[in-house]
Amino acid sequence: MKARIRDIAALLLVERARKQLGLAGGSPSLHMSFTGNPGTGKTTVALRMAQILHRLGYVRKGHLVAVTRDDLVGQYIGHTAPKTKEILKKAMGGVLFIDEAYYLYRPENERDYGQEAIEILLQVMENQRDDLVVILAGYADRMETFFRSNPGLSSRIAHHLEFPDYLPVELEQIAQRMLAAMQYRLSGSGLAALHEYIPLRMKQPHFANARSIRNALDRARLRQANRLFEQKGRQLDREALMTIEGEDLRASRVFT
Repeated sequence: MKARIRDIAALLLVERARKQLGLAGGSPSLHMSFTGNPGTGKTTVALRMAQILHRLGYVRKGHLVAVTRDDLVGQYIGHTAPKTKEILKKAMGGVLFIDEAYYLYRPENERDYGQEAIEILLQVMENQRDDLVVILAGYADRMETFFRSNPGLSSRIAHHLEFPDYLPVELEQIAQRMLAAMQYRLSGSGLAALHEYIPLRMKQPHFANARSIRNALDRARLRQANRLFEQKGRQLDREALMTIEGEDLRASRVFT
């Protein structure tokens, strides 16, 4: 992932140097496809990409507009075009991130207006690619089907980036960073509990990588707060308020 972003940055820097010397080239197309399971960082990387493209002078503002089908597709005739155009107007000068983009296309429903939104997107992606980057995201298999059904979209996507699931050790590192950002830390027993928790949670349904870890930490904070509240008469110091103990994690149903 980082290597691909470095490649894109290098291309833009070279194009800027060529333009300064009067060499023709034209703005490269940077529309992208992000595929992967939930919680693998697609939205976060899209935000970072918007910031990088702004610093490199490819987009004017560097902001991210994240949307789903409901933000683009209307419920009745004449409703979709203004909705889609309004979102595109907000995104101009930055990055438009369309999550679960395959829901735009519903061929089984003859009265669906998603195709109208796609046609408007296609036009803007081609004609205003120097002022807007569109990132389509979703599960890999569904995105593949989506692109096969919409070859016009597929041909405009220059970069396909796959977001793999995190390894347990990576999820531990992510958890530590999340806690540090909130000024919490794990005790020795807390670290041991987290080490056991992650593989167990990964085997359960609806696991969403870093998103599931964040939810687990939020629940552990609730249990820590309840534990401290029940210790009536105790003077709470900085250490106690910052520390997540093993029992705060082991109370999870994952361990039962």
